[in-house]
Amino acid sequence: MSKYARLGASTRVRSLQYIPLLKEDGFEIDISPLFSNGYLQALYSGKNVWPYAFSGYICRLLSLLATRRYDLLWIEYEIFPFFPAFFEQILARLRLPYIVDYYDALFHKYDLHKMPLVRLLLGKKIDKVMKNAALVMCGNDYLARRAEQAGAAKVEIIPTVIDLDRYSTKSRTSVENKPVCIGWIGSPATTRYLYMLEPIMHELHKKHGVVFAAIGADRKIAAMLPIDVVPWTEKSEVESIQKFDIGVMPLADSPWERGKCGYKLIQYMACGLPVVSSPVGINQEIVEHGRTGFHAQNLEEWLELLEILIINHDLRNKMGNAGRKKVESRYSLQVQAPRLKNLLINLNERTD
Repeated sequence: MSKYARLGASTRVRSLQYIPLLKEDGFEIDISPLFSNGYLQALYSGKNVWPYAFSGYICRLLSLLATRRYDLLWIEYEIFPFFPAFFEQILARLRLPYIVDYYDALFHKYDLHKMPLVRLLLGKKIDKVMKNAALVMCGNDYLARRAEQAGAAKVEIIPTVIDLDRYSTKSRTSVENKPVCIGWIGSPATTRYLYMLEPIMHELHKKHGVVFAAIGADRKIAAMLPIDVVPWTEKSEVESIQKFDIGVMPLADSPWERGKCGYKLIQYMACGLPVVSSPVGINQEIVEHGRTGFHAQNLEEWLELLEILIINHDLRNKMGNAGRKKVESRYSLQVQAPRLKNLLINLNERTD
């Protein structure tokens, strides 16, 4: 029971990329997304999403009627957003085991909601979902601690990963007069983080001729910043990242951001790029300061550290190579898929 169809980044990287490998090992898997690709396309283009949302809720309700056919349910986040944990509790009472997977601090959408009524009615919802799960899979330690506090029976950290067969490095030789490209990948919804770097973008562009590229960003940003907005497609994303010289991930330091899983950093590093990031949440673990990239605490540090990488081609290569090796050893599908398979097998054996 995924939240999205394939266009949804969380669904695509947290579950869908594992399914071919699991099927090769004999697992029989059906996919039931709550929100269709049409929903996301309407959302990102500013169109009315309610017809898609209504259809998704009806289909999800119907799919729940067939849950007894399965040995195990894999739920992304929750069954129904902004609805009490009623259906998850029914599954627990019927002894239908389920896994729940978290890629973001979804619980903060409820317990930190601006409306007191939402906080009152749903503030502990995700804790109940976690407590009734046979397994809670989390993308980082911040999410795992919440699951443990909620009383989850079993908690495992499965980092967000890339497929090494899709991501490769490109040889980067120093070319005189070729501008350095600083890049970012995300979605229209996360473009707001790029505005944090607005002052230094102008300065780096003027001082060093740096060019900026943003894959999947809201196109409106190009009218305000010296940045090229590159359309995102699943087919072209790796090739687009490979055109960067440096990858960045600015973040605010707040509860929601501490729950993020640093996927864009892993994508950059998988392509052999040095990275600069805000030291928030799992970013502090993914990026080894001075080895695979840098952590920047404020605008002064962002400017200083990016300039170091801009003028030092050899350092960019050295950090990019170190980052690639780290991805290969920890943040790859090839490393984490066997772990996930064993978790599912052991869980199924315990629930038989």
